[in-house]
Amino acid sequence: MSGKSNILIAALLVVAAGSIYIYKEYNRTNINVAGEPSAFNISAIALIQVFTDNDSAASRKFVGKIISVTGLIKNLDKDERGFYTVSLGDSSSLSSVRCSVDSTYTANAALVKPGMTIKIKGNCTGYNKDELLGLDVIVNRCIIETN
Repeated sequence: MSGKSNILIAALLVVAAGSIYIYKEYNRTNINVAGEPSAFNISAIALIQVFTDNDSAASRKFVGKIISVTGLIKNLDKDERGFYTVSLGDSSSLSSVRCSVDSTYTANAALVKPGMTIKIKGNCTGYNKDELLGLDVIVNRCIIETN
């Protein structure tokens, strides 16, 4: 009997631990980037160059980190739901740093215009590389620090 009891207790503990994990993940909130320190302060052109030179090393260094990026606004897009994406970089290049603005900070994004130099802080989530379209470094949950 004690062998079956031990198996039953172990199974119940595994189910309880799994349930607690699922509950925490389901109710997890996103971090507010405004209150987090930046791991790196870098210009948009320099960030693009780092990913162009060695994308795997750049991914290990930047992806998953809060970074502050300074650069010239190439493009400002607003989608049908009112969310903004700011593209930073050299206007003569197809490559850019694409920053999706956090929905709680969209009022700040409405104040900026293409051609302005700004500093944006957000979570670097990766990059998209295309032979014809260049390289886009992706930064999410962004806030505009200066304009």
